[in-house]
Amino acid sequence: MGKNKKKSEPVMAKSQLKKILSTLMANHPTQSYNYKQLAMRLQVKSMENKRQISESLREMAQEGELEEISTGRYKIKQSGAYITGIVELTAKGAAYILSDECEEDVFVAYPNLKHALNGDQVKVLVYARSRNRRPEGEVVEILERKKGTFVGIVQRSANYAFLVPTGKQLPYDVFLPTEHLHGADDGDKVVVKITSWPESQKNPVGEVVEVLGRPGDNDTEMNAIMAEYELPVKFPINVLRAAEKIPLDIPEEEIRERRDCRAITTFTIDPKDAKDFDDALSVQVIKEGIYEIGVHIADVSYYVKENSVLDKEAYSRATSVYLVDRTIPMLPERLSNGVCSLRPDEDKLCFSAIFRMDADARVLDQWFGRTVIRSDRRFAYEEAQEIIEGADGDCKKEILLLNDLAQKLRTERFKAGAIDFDRVEVKFNLDDKGRPTGVYFKRSQEANKLIEEFMLLANRKVAERIGKPLPGSKAKTFVYRIHESPLPEKLEEFNRVVAKFGYGLKTGSRRALTSSMNHLMAEVKDKPEQNMIETLAVRTMAKAVYSTENIGHYGLAFDFYTHFTSPIRRYPDVMVHRLLQRYLDKGRSVNKEKYEEYCKHSSDMEQVAANAERSSIKYKQVEFMSDKIGQVFVGTISGVTQWGFYVELEDSKCEGLVSMTELDDDYYEFDEKNYCIVGRHYHRIFQLGDKVSIRVAKANLVARQLDYELVHEERQASKEGKKTAESPGRRTGKKTKGVKRPKGKK
Repeated sequence: MGKNKKKSEPVMAKSQLKKILSTLMANHPTQSYNYKQLAMRLQVKSMENKRQISESLREMAQEGELEEISTGRYKIKQSGAYITGIVELTAKGAAYILSDECEEDVFVAYPNLKHALNGDQVKVLVYARSRNRRPEGEVVEILERKKGTFVGIVQRSANYAFLVPTGKQLPYDVFLPTEHLHGADDGDKVVVKITSWPESQKNPVGEVVEVLGRPGDNDTEMNAIMAEYELPVKFPINVLRAAEKIPLDIPEEEIRERRDCRAITTFTIDPKDAKDFDDALSVQVIKEGIYEIGVHIADVSYYVKENSVLDKEAYSRATSVYLVDRTIPMLPERLSNGVCSLRPDEDKLCFSAIFRMDADARVLDQWFGRTVIRSDRRFAYEEAQEIIEGADGDCKKEILLLNDLAQKLRTERFKAGAIDFDRVEVKFNLDDKGRPTGVYFKRSQEANKLIEEFMLLANRKVAERIGKPLPGSKAKTFVYRIHESPLPEKLEEFNRVVAKFGYGLKTGSRRALTSSMNHLMAEVKDKPEQNMIETLAVRTMAKAVYSTENIGHYGLAFDFYTHFTSPIRRYPDVMVHRLLQRYLDKGRSVNKEKYEEYCKHSSDMEQVAANAERSSIKYKQVEFMSDKIGQVFVGTISGVTQWGFYVELEDSKCEGLVSMTELDDDYYEFDEKNYCIVGRHYHRIFQLGDKVSIRVAKANLVARQLDYELVHEERQASKEGKKTAESPGRRTGKKTKGVKRPKGKK
């Protein structure tokens, strides 16, 4: 037998070789190479190809693409630009940089991140861009860390320990020297601060700053959510002392300087478990068909002086946060539930919007200013609703009048193009240890909408008062609540989804869109797909934010809108009170750039609060289902991804994942365009809105994740390739292009 001959290495075409060299060196722009190093990187062994590399390097230097930094050593020529932006990590560890200085997001490969984490503000060198390629770059400096602490579980050995993060903010384990464990044991859930991160090491070094407790315990997990979002557990002692110094009694000289509304019928309507009452309504009949309606808001700005310790703490928090089993207030309890709260039979200081209205709910006249009120009655929404529905009770005449006016305001608002997102809220019955014993759904009734309409009226009219300057005068800097129109591509995507359920939107004009959106919301009410479609509709819309640049509020169909009515729980409302009083007193306009910064902070903290609230709901849903392992439920497919599909249960709205790895009766592929998963052999389709029967497989309290599996009948139906009474599976003869099933990804 003859000896095996080695395969000769094919000679590389120089044009193709140059592209390979350009890409390799562009991905490592700070490094220089000679031809031998590049040959090793490319696994080139023949002398002919090594010569090709050497010649290509010289030619690329002559063409200006490379620079020769020493004899025979080359690096990519830096002709890119520097930008600053925010890091958005991908699941694979790379990132995109979001920046106002660049039209497209800039991709940064993992080795070029320099340990930047999700949300960090960074300085990035954007490489010279090749034709038809996305912009790429590298982090050159971390300007500001988004997070300083991280939550995870301690894994300890004899001589060292690691923190295994439980959130998505940190994709690396943290090395913990044993002397920096500060009492944490193996398996404890803790908060860790990163103390150092050597550039040459993958893992940061940290120390434990707080031991939260054992995973799965209610207080441990709720405190972990607070720590994950860096929400404060308690107020600093100096803030509490400042609050305690504020007297409950109102000075007589202050009352004399205000409009006195104490003799007018006034009441509050709030949730039955509310303790902070920051808005009240007053009603006075002027004459037949003419009414004076007062919207009275707690005058927090009188007690919380600008730049005081109370003000700085309130600004830092920016909003109250409502987790399932607790509230993290913006103001100390003495203020939120005491001094400022509009409790019945107590004189209270307010900032008021008082409207003279006719029987058709038209505003004939308006007044804004500081008042003193005295609430006659505190109503829960349920009590007010009973009166609206015909029961006798206190202030019946006033409540029915307000409800009549509110309905007319609401009708006019929808005529103008407002969108009706009347979403169901998931609520939990909790036992004395905070464990969920049941789930119920809360939907707004007429009493809720009564309050909503008058708060909207006050917010709109306050914004108009400042935003619409008198002829010959300039608009002054103000805090607006703005909402942009939805992007056309998002509307198209939403339309494609709802079309699968037989619905559709008209997008030809704003009026047509809002009218058809409201019609859709009415059509899906009480149907299995309701919550999913309402959720998708909200995501289709832009997020409302705070800004000094007024562009109107698309969802409410208001040209001017602000937040004036909840200063106990929202800092922007405090700013609005201060600015409104300043301008009523003929004061000069404030610095726009400074207030825009305040607006951005408030918007950011509002998003943090919303994320924390969603996490607490998700945790309680998982906890509620944790004793139902093995039980079967009916649900609706609410989301489809490359790693499986999500199912929302009809009776509890608890959402869990049916993993692609569990669909073992066929090889399934993800069809992103059609929002479905298709079996390659039996061609069964799982798509948004399908009703399926699932069994609860796992409830992971630490990860806040529910895993479901299809019941046996569903799997058998798929194997038989036909529909059964229990299975919505559809058959199709068409092959669907998809992606390979990832292993175990959730």
